[in-house]
Amino acid sequence: MGECLAGDRPMTGLNTFLIPAEPYYHPVGDEVAVFEAAYRYRLPVMLKGPTGCGKTRFLEYMAWRLSRPLVTVAAHEDMTAADLVGRFLLLAGETVWHDGPLTLAVREGGICYIDEIVEARQDSTVVIHPLTDARRILPLEKKNELVAAHPDFQLVISYNPGYQSAVKDLKESTKQRFVGIDFGYPAAAVEAEIVVRESGVGAALAARLVEIGQRSRNLRGQGLEEGASTRMLIHAGRLALAGLDVAAAAQAAMVLPLTDDLELREALGAAIAACL
Repeated sequence: MGECLAGDRPMTGLNTFLIPAEPYYHPVGDEVAVFEAAYRYRLPVMLKGPTGCGKTRFLEYMAWRLSRPLVTVAAHEDMTAADLVGRFLLLAGETVWHDGPLTLAVREGGICYIDEIVEARQDSTVVIHPLTDARRILPLEKKNELVAAHPDFQLVISYNPGYQSAVKDLKESTKQRFVGIDFGYPAAAVEAEIVVRESGVGAALAARLVEIGQRSRNLRGQGLEEGASTRMLIHAGRLALAGLDVAAAAQAAMVLPLTDDLELREALGAAIAACL
């Protein structure tokens, strides 16, 4: 394991969020060094890249490497500030405060990961601003409390720039608070190695699946919002390993989830046939 950059401080509720074993991750650039440097100074980090390219796996790997618990929040359009920081609940006839996932990580020194943050309402994400500058505090307005961030706390967010719009985008005032790490799909040889490792198929089939994936990505902007992700290639490999015909596996894992348009499905089907 790499050098642990965190202090040896006791944890309680976050112990269950520790990553027990090393997750498989294949570095494709300097992302590990950038994240470690950011963590050394507890700088907030923003992971940018298409769906299924390895952002979450990378963060799981870094949390394991740094020996820090990882608290993950999947952002959605109905997420409120209370979902992040906590709320009062009625328990046994008494009103009791329950910390939300962000507050738990702030108090005890974990990494809090807000995945696909642009899906959340903007009024729910402004609560992170005081945590991303020199103050490093979390206001709990309903409790009239200011929680000072534990020395080991770090905030990480992610989003897919391909889905940006006037409605769903981060404010510049939010973006500029973060260190950015850009993710994309790896080179063909590296992606094939990942498919082999994660799905269990042989190198030859993995290379064919990667070729199909690359052809689908070439259709982006021609009716497809996204091409097949690395995750989809792994799913196709697992279906094939389970005994499904390779073309049927690719159809189920890579074509049908991508589009309902019949012409695009035909184009993707032709790409599968050409590669197989």
